[in-house]
Amino acid sequence: MSDDSPLYDTLIIGGGINGTGIARDAAGRGLTVLLCEQDDLASHTSSASTKLIHGGLRYLEHGEFRLVSKALKEREILLKAAPHLIWPLRFVLPHEPHLRPTWMIRAGLFLYDHLARRDVLPASETIDLSTHRFGQALRATQRTGFVYSDAWVDDARLVVMNALDAQERSAVIQPRTRCVGLTPEGTHWIATLQAANGPPHSVRARSVINASGPWVTRFLNAYTPIRAHHTVRLVKGSHIVVPKLFNHEAAYLFQNVDGRVVFAVPYEQHFTLIGTTDIDDQSDPTHPRISSEETHYLCQLASHYFNQPVAAADVIFSYSGVRPLLQDESTDPKSVTRDYDLEWSSESPPLMSVFGGKLTTYRRLAEDALTMLQKKLGHQGAAWTDHAPLPGADLTEGSFQQFAATTRRRYAHAPTELIERLLRTYGTRLLRWWGDARPLSDLGLEVLPHLYAAEINYLRQAEWACTAEDILWRRTKLGLHLDPSAASQLDAWLLHNPA
Repeated sequence: MSDDSPLYDTLIIGGGINGTGIARDAAGRGLTVLLCEQDDLASHTSSASTKLIHGGLRYLEHGEFRLVSKALKEREILLKAAPHLIWPLRFVLPHEPHLRPTWMIRAGLFLYDHLARRDVLPASETIDLSTHRFGQALRATQRTGFVYSDAWVDDARLVVMNALDAQERSAVIQPRTRCVGLTPEGTHWIATLQAANGPPHSVRARSVINASGPWVTRFLNAYTPIRAHHTVRLVKGSHIVVPKLFNHEAAYLFQNVDGRVVFAVPYEQHFTLIGTTDIDDQSDPTHPRISSEETHYLCQLASHYFNQPVAAADVIFSYSGVRPLLQDESTDPKSVTRDYDLEWSSESPPLMSVFGGKLTTYRRLAEDALTMLQKKLGHQGAAWTDHAPLPGADLTEGSFQQFAATTRRRYAHAPTELIERLLRTYGTRLLRWWGDARPLSDLGLEVLPHLYAAEINYLRQAEWACTAEDILWRRTKLGLHLDPSAASQLDAWLLHNPA
C-alpha cells in the first residue's frame, strides 16, 4: 500500500450512537478520525429505542446500582447538552399491590432520586389516581400512583448531532460505506472500505474501534484476525404506535405479571408510543420485524391499564430494533445487563470492540473509550464532552427556552406546528437554512405538507440524508403524519432535484 494513502489516528466502524459519540469525543481531543457506517447513520438499533434518556428504574431490582447511578449522572449532562432533542418527562407508575409492595416502590424511587445529583428534574411523589388528571385515562381499579422523572429524546437525531459535531471538529464521516477487510501491517491497520456507489479503497489507521453494535462479533470473525473474548446477546425490542390515548404531557410505566415493564409515551403530538418487548433473536439484525405475538403482548398490557382498549387494528406504525447486550449469566432477556465493556485485542496495532451499552450512557462510554485509546496511542487530550453543547444547542446567550421564544416571534408568520417541529428538530441550526424571517415562499417548493425544499436540501448537504426514508423517519418523524405515498413522492423529487 502506498505511504501517501490517508492515515488516521483511529478508524471507527459503526454509525450508531456509540460510534458517533466516540468520533465526536476523539475529534474534540485532536485525534484524526474516520467513521464509516454500512447504511445511513442511526439506521438500526440507535433509531429503534423507546426514545428515553433514563437511569433505568427497573435495573435497581437487579442490583445494578452502579449502572443506574452512572446513567442518572449522564441524564443530567445530556439534558443540558441538547435541550432541543432531550427534555424532561414525568412518568406515572400505577401501583399493582400483587406485583410489588408499596414499600419496595417507595424505596426504589428514593434511591432513584438520590443516586445522582438532580439539577433539572423534580423528585418523585405519590398521587391519588382517582382524583389526579394523570389517572383519568386509567381504569378505575388503579388507585395509587407514583410519579417520577426521566427524559425523552429524539434518538436518531442525537446520533446525527454527534456525527455533525465530530465532522465540525475535523472528523471524516462516511455513511453507506462498509469496512470489508482489516489487515495489520506493522504499527498500522490497512482497512478496505467499500462505498455504496464506488470502487473499494484503502486507508491506514493507527487504531480501530469496532462499534458495529449487533454485528460486533460477526465483524471480527469475518474481517479481522481477532477473536473476541466477550459475546453479545441479541435481544429484539419492538414498539407500536397508536392514536393518542391520553391528553396530558406525562408518560406511563406499566408493570406486568411476567416481571417486565412497558412504557406508554406521548409521541409526536397525536400518538402514543408503547414498548418495549424483550425477545432473544439471533437472526440477521438488519431488518427486524415485530411479530403478531409481540403486538398482542403490548396491546394486552396497555388494555389492562387504560380505559380505552388497544387492539392490533389500532396500530398505525411499529418498529423493532436488536439490542446488542453484553452477555451475562441471565436466563431471561429482561434481566440481561445494559452495561458495557470495552475489549482490546492483545495484538498490535490496537483494536477495540464495544460490547453492550445503552443510549443514555453513550457519552460516558465514549469518554471511557478515549481514555484507553489515548494511552494506546501515546496521545494527550482532556475530557471535554461533559460540559459541551451539541449542535443545535450552541447558544451565544440565554437559555434554550429564551431562544425558542425569540424564534417563535421571528417566524410568527409560519404555522405554529411547523415552528415547534423545527425548533425541536434543529434548535439553533434552524437559522442556518431559514435565516432571517423570510416568508414561506422563500423556502422553495413545499414538496410535502410542511416540508420545503430548503429543509430537504439542508438535510442532504449538512446531515448526510439521501433518501425519503432518511428524511421522513430518521432526520424527522414526518412519515407518521403523512400519507403512505409521501415516501415515493419525495424519492421522485430527490431523483429529479440533485443536491
